[in-house]
Amino acid sequence: MRTKNWKLTIASIALAGCLAALTGCAKQKTYGAVKFTTEPPGAEVVNLKDDASLCTTPCVGFWEGEDGKPEYVTVEMRKTGYKEEITSFWVNTRHDTREQAEKDAQPIKADLIKRGN
Repeated sequence: MRTKNWKLTIASIALAGCLAALTGCAKQKTYGAVKFTTEPPGAEVVNLKDDASLCTTPCVGFWEGEDGKPEYVTVEMRKTGYKEEITSFWVNTRHDTREQAEKDAQPIKADLIKRGN
């Protein structure tokens, strides 16, 4: 009987060590936000990294990061009848929640130029 308990204790310690190692290495998810405005409003904001549509101006776009690491982003703002506007910037993903990130969203403003006929 004593041998069984000893083996069970060793297995429990090994399992606890594995779980601690797994959770200790996990990176915390962090958030960043950018408030996009255009003149005129109504432009689609597209992340050129993956061609994902983020939002339509005026709007707030969100990024998820790990441990507050910044991310370099390039977006294109598109509106029918206007020339596309491309801009690049760093997004600081230092906030613990999306709500915190939105309160501290960095502003990006673009004046769109009307296309000639």
